[in-house]
Amino acid sequence: MSRAIALLLQGKAQALACRPGEVVRSASESIDYPTVIRLERYIRLPYRRSAPLTRNGVLQRDNHTCIYCGRDGRTIDHIIPRSRGGDSSWLNLAACCQKCNNKKGDSLLAELGWRLRFSPHEPDYRTFYISKLTARRIEPAWSEWLSLKAA
Repeated sequence: MSRAIALLLQGKAQALACRPGEVVRSASESIDYPTVIRLERYIRLPYRRSAPLTRNGVLQRDNHTCIYCGRDGRTIDHIIPRSRGGDSSWLNLAACCQKCNNKKGDSLLAELGWRLRFSPHEPDYRTFYISKLTARRIEPAWSEWLSLKAA
């Protein structure tokens, strides 16, 4: 939000929709609280090589689906256990149901005869943030510019 306000104050963006009756004040100005802004010109974002590794990010990437059985996955599992040299990375972490997580313990998949239902991957940085944005509550004012329904 602070970046959007800064862009508006610098004249690099224009407010298209605002929250009625709400304002943002600075020491010398007050502007309507913007909910939708339009850039006056393209502003290049810094390139990021990878999305930050978080528990919620792994669950979201895997759509809360257990990588072993396909049920509702609410825990995170190291596919190659840390006790066996596995690391905490996008390629070694996956969503897992509690039952499979407890049953697997620190075993390797080959020892149990298990297979992965899908291959874990590192999400694209931009795709990661777009999906993170859509997971939040969508402002009703955005519906005119997005093909998403307000939550």
